[in-house]
Amino acid sequence: MKILHYIPSIGKSGGGVSAYLQLLSHELGKLVELHIVTHHTHDEITLEHCSVHYIEGNIKHFMRMKHEYCTLLNELKPNLIHVNGCWMLQCSWTIFWAKTKGYPVLLSPHGMLEPWNIKKNYWAKKLPALLLYQKRAIKLANFLVATADTEKKNLIKLGYNKNIAIIPNGIVIDGITMKKSWEERKQILFLALYRRNKGIDLLMQAIFHMKNDLKGWKVIIAGIESDYTIKDLKRMAKEKGISNIITVTGGLFGDAKWNTYRESDVFVLPTLNENFGIVIAESLLCGTPVITTQGAPWPKIPEYGCGWWIHRSVDEIITAIKEFIQTPIEKRQEMGHNGRKLIEENFSSQKVAQDMVELYKKVCL
Repeated sequence: MKILHYIPSIGKSGGGVSAYLQLLSHELGKLVELHIVTHHTHDEITLEHCSVHYIEGNIKHFMRMKHEYCTLLNELKPNLIHVNGCWMLQCSWTIFWAKTKGYPVLLSPHGMLEPWNIKKNYWAKKLPALLLYQKRAIKLANFLVATADTEKKNLIKLGYNKNIAIIPNGIVIDGITMKKSWEERKQILFLALYRRNKGIDLLMQAIFHMKNDLKGWKVIIAGIESDYTIKDLKRMAKEKGISNIITVTGGLFGDAKWNTYRESDVFVLPTLNENFGIVIAESLLCGTPVITTQGAPWPKIPEYGCGWWIHRSVDEIITAIKEFIQTPIEKRQEMGHNGRKLIEENFSSQKVAQDMVELYKKVCL
């Protein structure tokens, strides 16, 4: 089977969508002949077990992009097109052109059709996009791929396409070791894009209110600049009088990222919304317990006993962190092993790739 994925960017700044495709291709490329179509960008991630093709991406050169994309379809003759992302004109164009040529198309919104996302700049950007191209693209897709039941329910409510499959994002387990010790290092980790919805402000408020309980502790705020810059976050910490506790590092990648997960006692992500939350999976894989909010689709965290899944408020964040600090080392170790088990049983990239292939076969019948 020959599959073509389209993604607007494979740059590190692409955040979760780029990381998703990197993880998926690691295993999917072993099961199918996988081709990735994208546009040139800086700081690109490495994709394994696939062929990467670059086409024109500037919307001012619409005809050139169409020619290069359609030429690629004629040469490769894939069984199916899988488009990643919404709102960008290029994502919808690739659907329109593929459907014109008779190809089945899957669309993964990656949370971009969640209610909060649609409301953001609704009148200025989202409504015009829906009317001009996005609604039509959603309707044309043979299937929408959601990553969690909550996302599927919201897509059903949207009402544009009832053919929805749930396949969670995966994580590569091979080669990622769990921490060997749970002895307290007095380190709390936040790692995500520096977006407002990730809850950095709430975490800082919580740290401010419990700074007397965190003497000797360090809170690492890691991630790629977005709504906030490193300078913004350092200023926020200084204004709250907690710059002696908060360390703003910017992005962490490769061994530096994995080592920071292992060296941290607990991972905290007070997010407003996630369609998956790959950083949660990464932390659990490393054996580090997680505190996250119910905007992330992780009800399995309390089920497996590997962390806290709480309402999104400063008080609940404070309570969860205090409960963690009071948790004995032996219990933290048990939580760490439980978290690893959760990921291995539910979100390994091998399982996700196999589920995706089964969906491809269903669509191509």
